[in-house]
Amino acid sequence: MKDLKERTIRGGVARSCAQAATLALRLASLMILARLLSPKDFGLVGMVTAFTGVLDIFKDFGLSAATVQRTTVTSEQKSTLFWINVVVGVVLALIMVAISPIIAAFYHEPRLQFVTIVLAMGLIFNAAGVQHSAVLQREMRFTTLAVVSVVSLIVGTAIAIGGAEAGYGYWSLVAMTVSLPLTSTLGLWLATRWIPGLPRRRTGIRSLMRFGGTLTLNGLTVYVASNLEKVLLGRFWGVDAIGLYGRAYQLINIPTSNLNSVVGEIAFSALSRLQDDPARRKNYFLKGFSLVVGMTLPLTIACAFFANDLVLVLLGPKWKDAAPIFRWLAPTILVFAMANPLSWLLTASGRIGRLMRMSLVIAPVMVLGYIIGLPYGPRGVACAYSVVMTLWLIPLVAWAVHGTEISIMDVVRSVSPPLLSSVVAGGLALGAGLVFGDSWSPLSRLILESTTLFVSFLGLLMCVARQRSLYFDLFQGLTGFMSAKEKVPVSI
Repeated sequence: MKDLKERTIRGGVARSCAQAATLALRLASLMILARLLSPKDFGLVGMVTAFTGVLDIFKDFGLSAATVQRTTVTSEQKSTLFWINVVVGVVLALIMVAISPIIAAFYHEPRLQFVTIVLAMGLIFNAAGVQHSAVLQREMRFTTLAVVSVVSLIVGTAIAIGGAEAGYGYWSLVAMTVSLPLTSTLGLWLATRWIPGLPRRRTGIRSLMRFGGTLTLNGLTVYVASNLEKVLLGRFWGVDAIGLYGRAYQLINIPTSNLNSVVGEIAFSALSRLQDDPARRKNYFLKGFSLVVGMTLPLTIACAFFANDLVLVLLGPKWKDAAPIFRWLAPTILVFAMANPLSWLLTASGRIGRLMRMSLVIAPVMVLGYIIGLPYGPRGVACAYSVVMTLWLIPLVAWAVHGTEISIMDVVRSVSPPLLSSVVAGGLALGAGLVFGDSWSPLSRLILESTTLFVSFLGLLMCVARQRSLYFDLFQGLTGFMSAKEKVPVSI
C-alpha cells in the first residue's frame, strides 16, 4: 500500500483532533459532575462497572481485532461475526440481570440491583457496533470514527449533566454509561451503511474465532488484574473510598486512554498491513512509539509534581483527599504508554500467545500488590499498584521485543530523548512553582507550572535532543509532500 504512510498520518491527525475534543469534553464533564455529585454517587456506579467491565470484554470476543488484523475478510465472514457478537452481547446482558441480586448482596447495597439491570443494556448496544467499527478501521476511515466518537460523547455528557442538574444523582451517571454505546453504535451503522447478512456456516471463521478467543482471554486477564482493587476497596472500605479512588484513577487514566485511542486504532491497522515487510514495520513502530512516549512523559511529570493543584482545579475542594491517590498513580501513565504499543506490535504480528503468557505472569503479581496495600486503604492500594507496574516495565519490554525486528537498544534510543527532556523540564517547572507561585491561587499556579513544563520540554526535545527530523518527517506526510516512494527512515 503505497500511500499507507500518508493515510496513517492523516488518520492520526483526524483522531488527534477528535481526541483533543474528547479530552476537553471528558475533563469538562468530570469538573462539572464532580461539583454536582458526591463521591457516593460515583462510588455506587463504580461498584457495578467493575463487574460489567469484565463482561464487556466478552461482547467483542476479540473479533473486531481479528477482522482488522486479517489481510482479507469476506462479506459472509463479517456478517457471521456480527451475529456472533450480538448473541454474545445478549447472553452477557442476561447474565448481568441474573447476578444483579448477588452484586447488591456482595456490597451490602440494595440500590445496586436495579443499577446493574439498566447498565446491562449497554452490553447489547456495544456488541451491535463491534463489526461496523472494525469495517471503518480496515478502511482506515479514522475521521469518520473520530466524528462518531465525539458526537456520542457529547450526547452522553449532556444527558449526565442534565440529569445531575435535575437532581437524579447517580442515575445521571447510569444514563451516561448506557447512552454512550447506544449513540456510538447508531453512528457507526449510519457511517458504514453496511447491513449484515444472515449468518452462514463454513465461512472460514474458525481461525478468526481462535485469534479472537485468545485476545479475549488476554483482555480478561488484564482487566481483572487492573480492576480487582476497585472491587476490594468497595467491599472492605465502602462507597466513599471507591468514589475517591475511582475519580483519581479516571483522572490519571484520561491521558493514557486518549493516547491509546488516538494511536492504537491507527497503529494496529497500519502494522497489520505491513506483516510481510518487517523493515517498514520496524520504522513505523519506532516512530509511533517515540511519539507516544514523548507525548506522555510531560503528562506523567505534571501529574506527579502538581497533583494537589490538578485535583483542586479539576475536581474541587471536596475531592482533596484524592490528590495523594492521584500522585501515587502517576507513574502508571508512562507504564501503559510504553506497554500499549508493544501489545499492538505483538497482536499485529500474530504473537498473541506471547501476549497471553505475559498477562498471566503479571496478573497474580498485581493482585498480590493489592492485597498488601489493602489494609492501608485507597492510598496503600494506589502505591502498590504503581510500584508493581513500574517494576514490571523493564521485563515486559525485554520479553515483548524478543525475537522481533525491534531490539532493546531501539527502545532505549526511542525513550531517552523525551525522558531526559521531561526530567529537566519537570525540574524547571517545579522550581518556577516554588519561587513564584506560593501566594498564587491553585489555577494560576497550575498555569505557571504547566506552561513552564511543556514549553521547556518542547524546546529541549527539539533543540537539545535533536528530534526535529522526526516531527518534520511527519509534517511532510501530513501536508502531502511525501514522494510516492518511501523515504529512508529517520533516526530516532
